[in-house]
Amino acid sequence: MFISLFNTLKSTGVPCTLRELLDLVSAVEKKLAFANMQDFYYLSRAALVKDEKHYDKFDRAFDIYFKGIESIDDILEMLIPEEWLKAEFEKYLTDEELEKIKSLGGLEKLLDEFKKRMKEQEENHEGGNKWVGTEGTSPFGNSGDHPEGIRVGGEGKKGKAVKVWENRNFRNLDDSVELGTRNIKIALRRLRKFIRDSANEEFDLDGTISHTAKKAGMLDIRYQPEKRNAIKVLAFFDVGGSMDPHIKICEELFSACKTEFKNLEYFYFHNFIYESIWKDNRRRQRERVLTEDIMRTYSSDYRVIFVGDATMAPYEITNPGGSIEHWNEEAGALWMKRMTEVYEKVIWLNPVPSDHWEYSASVELTRSLVEDNMFPLTIRGLEESMTFLSK
Repeated sequence: MFISLFNTLKSTGVPCTLRELLDLVSAVEKKLAFANMQDFYYLSRAALVKDEKHYDKFDRAFDIYFKGIESIDDILEMLIPEEWLKAEFEKYLTDEELEKIKSLGGLEKLLDEFKKRMKEQEENHEGGNKWVGTEGTSPFGNSGDHPEGIRVGGEGKKGKAVKVWENRNFRNLDDSVELGTRNIKIALRRLRKFIRDSANEEFDLDGTISHTAKKAGMLDIRYQPEKRNAIKVLAFFDVGGSMDPHIKICEELFSACKTEFKNLEYFYFHNFIYESIWKDNRRRQRERVLTEDIMRTYSSDYRVIFVGDATMAPYEITNPGGSIEHWNEEAGALWMKRMTEVYEKVIWLNPVPSDHWEYSASVELTRSLVEDNMFPLTIRGLEESMTFLSK
């Protein structure tokens, strides 16, 4: 059982083992998941996938394996032996209900009739008793009055259906979709450089074993500096009005950055970077930080990440006085040029889909200022940007 699923997972790059497959079989035998595709999905993922970075590959494999399984026969043949199914149905039926099913010709007759009506079903149907619909007296459908039919989707009224049939379609995950915090963290892990340079506070298992063995078994506990990510990041977030639709994804990115990068400094700006920025939006008029001080304070080995849609009037970038909130003595383009001169690695993450960029003069202008290192805020875009910063 599940050998084909196991082989499909292996072929898509999920590192599952035979031991994990046997664990899944054992769990199914104990009925941790029964006749429910969603329950089986979560059970199989928990048993076969030990690292969350492989969840996307698992979803693709699961979709490949179960694609096209839409009939009762396919489910029964691939997941549930027929004798298991009959025994499970009969266990929950009273003697009186069993007699009613037999009056229809038995369970096999009920399933055969259901398959026949599914083939004949052409459109949505409500009421009546002929087809598969809702609110009727047919033994097939949902929200109806028949006591011992097969419920197809929807909500049950009496709880007496001998079979509940619901379908869930698993789609291939698209690497162009907007991110969640977990996916962002996984992508950010491409930007890592581990070092150990702090006090000896972390238990060193390998060192303890080695030194204990050298002392003929006398326990010699060893400690080592905690391993940390040495990459240093400067992040600048646009809080202009055009970023309102992208607040959620920016919050997810901000949360993931704070988790992954211990050496993180972040600031906010409005539309484009000028002579000053700020750390707290509530105090942005009173407590601002000079951009020039930022470039003097943080060394050139910092990786710089701008996050914004770069959507504005072009003069806000190219002209003195272009800012819509204050009079800037020098153009924003000049400040961005200084940034790229001080810092070797500067990127811009844009939540707007990349196929829209060419229609915005300000986006194209910003893209040229960061030397074409603008990336979409998608899974693929974030992975590519982190790869660039890690070089």
